[in-house]
Amino acid sequence: MSGEKLSPEIISPVRRIGRRAFDFERQVAIMAIVNRTPNSFHDQGRTFELDSAVAAATKAVDAGADWVDIGGFAFSAAQAQIGVAEEIDRVVPVIARVRAATDAVISVDTHRPEVAAAAVEAGADVINDTNGLREPGMADVAAATGASVVVTHSLGGPGRRVFRPSYADVVGEVAGFLRERVSAALKAGIAPDRIIIDPGHDLNKNTFHSLELTRRLEEITAIGYPTLVALSNKDFIGETLDRPQGERKEGTIAANVVSILKGARILRVHDVAATVASVRMTEAVLGWRGPVAPSHNLA
Repeated sequence: MSGEKLSPEIISPVRRIGRRAFDFERQVAIMAIVNRTPNSFHDQGRTFELDSAVAAATKAVDAGADWVDIGGFAFSAAQAQIGVAEEIDRVVPVIARVRAATDAVISVDTHRPEVAAAAVEAGADVINDTNGLREPGMADVAAATGASVVVTHSLGGPGRRVFRPSYADVVGEVAGFLRERVSAALKAGIAPDRIIIDPGHDLNKNTFHSLELTRRLEEITAIGYPTLVALSNKDFIGETLDRPQGERKEGTIAANVVSILKGARILRVHDVAATVASVRMTEAVLGWRGPVAPSHNLA
């Protein structure tokens, strides 16, 4: 399998994002999640306090994360919504302190252009937009700042409930949405080598939809831009295995490895150390890297 390509050609596969370089033909980037929200679905507020959020970010980088994704606004409509000023107050101090401590890529998880602009000014390299650049002004902020963008599929966007979401063909519809939003990004002046796509597992999708997206992920990666998947500890994994939060690590790792084989190149995760080991092993099997300490039957 040495050197085997498992996805179509990637647009600008060799990229510098912030202070780090990536070759997405032969490399998988690991993005650590740091939620500065009081009740996020997985960490339940463990990283809400400023010092806790900064410590979690630096610990993730020490464990091998290439990237830290910092968010202050919950996607779920069931969570209390906050204003722009409060969201800025949550994310900017974390970004500034993490930027001073590491050369890792920093992204801000937001759909609001005002927050994105403040985050980039504080040191963020990437705008991770779960609203797919639909908020007026967001694409302009990305173009003006030169930040990279993650264009994510969702039906309703953050904080908006979609009751019983339905699709005639979830993969086809997600792919069509992403192509349209990428076109809008390019028209706004965002350079092709700054664009990343995310099919948005579980965002206004049920378990069957998210499984189908994973099963047919090569149809998303065929769009040509580096594909990010955010599968970590999500409900579709819990419902597939009948596992509560805290018991979904193995399912997450399995789904992430399948996604790599289908072309995903960025993994957004909670459990960094376990993900690093599984990704490095996958890269070695694919012939993208060598073993670290070979000795068995070599002497």
